Amino acid sequence: MEKDDTEGRYGGYFRRAGKQTMQLTQRQINYCMECGVCTGSCPVSYEWNDFSPRQIIKRTLIDEDESFLGCRELWACLSCARCSTRCPVTIDFPEFIRTYRNQARREDFHPQESHHGVLQTITALQTADIQQKRTDWTRDVGSIKDSGDVFYFVGCLPYFESAFSYLHLSPLDSARSILTLLNNMGIEPVVSDEERCCGHDPLWSGNEELFRKLARINMDLITGSGAKTVLFGCPEGYLTFKRHYAQEFGPLPFEVLHVTEFLARELPQSGLSFQADGHGPVTYHDPCRLGRWLGIYEQPRQVLGRIQDLDFREMDRNRENATCCGTSAWMECSSCSRAMQWDRLQEAAQTGAGTLITSCPKCQIHFTCAKETAGVELDIMDIYAYLNQCLK
Repeated sequence: MEKDDTEGRYGGYFRRAGKQTMQLTQRQINYCMECGVCTGSCPVSYEWNDFSPRQIIKRTLIDEDESFLGCRELWACLSCARCSTRCPVTIDFPEFIRTYRNQARREDFHPQESHHGVLQTITALQTADIQQKRTDWTRDVGSIKDSGDVFYFVGCLPYFESAFSYLHLSPLDSARSILTLLNNMGIEPVVSDEERCCGHDPLWSGNEELFRKLARINMDLITGSGAKTVLFGCPEGYLTFKRHYAQEFGPLPFEVLHVTEFLARELPQSGLSFQADGHGPVTYHDPCRLGRWLGIYEQPRQVLGRIQDLDFREMDRNRENATCCGTSAWMECSSCSRAMQWDRLQEAAQTGAGTLITSCPKCQIHFTCAKETAGVELDIMDIYAYLNQCLK
């Protein structure tokens, strides 16, 4: 690993394969070694005593331990950003660890893939010129268009529908509900069979080449549709476009919004009204990508706040203090992940709520999977499905 010594022995830019990927200053390194806020904040560290973001920085930059590329710790980080949002010297540890994953994959080190790697295979296949039937679910739901001002980026929900049927869960309920709400607001969005995975999972598992292929296909598709606004129900897709597509392609030629942002802005003048379904109190889980990464905390609560007579109860750890759902990018799902999920479900149940609402399809899947053994009675619902259920 080459180092730029302009800011001290370990400072400056770090380059791999000739590409500039990360920057830490000497001051950041020195402060990091004397601190430890990251390790004290990390949900993985709570469950796995040997895992420490600070020690990883020491191991890679100070000790120059080349064996790190082949160790489990490299893939254990959830990129939940609890460390980076609290770091006194603003070290972006998730991005730091991501650059090492890129190098590890180039040297043929790989993470442990969940679900036997099926979801990774599906993602890779989407770079091929194959016919997809991504929009079949829309036929009995509502109206869509081939071009127009508003593009609804559905993401991988059609594939999740098949992959997680064993959980008696329908991830496409989220997409159906979003389309229903948009149609009721007088909007017929573009929904396309040619859309691909946003590339979030390859990006965070060290496969930048696959990410770039998917990103280019999606950019060409969306710009060709004439869209002025692109809506995302999934926080991961939203973050990937807002941050990493913008880094890859420069300023995007369209507005990107999470659907909760769009609804918070547009529902007041939409004429739509909502009534609580009478099934008792609810609580809300802040997804890491939407919350700590993008600072979107109030819009989902504003949307839920439009439901008349809703008994809403906050968990003790909410907004920037919310805990992670326990796994990311369909890799390294472990007993550590399950312990985090059980802990969060118990916290939700302690509010007295009978329904845990989230605005992330993966959070819904992970919590639903963990619920069977968590010993709690909770319905895990997508925010759009819940809103649609309460639509008058």
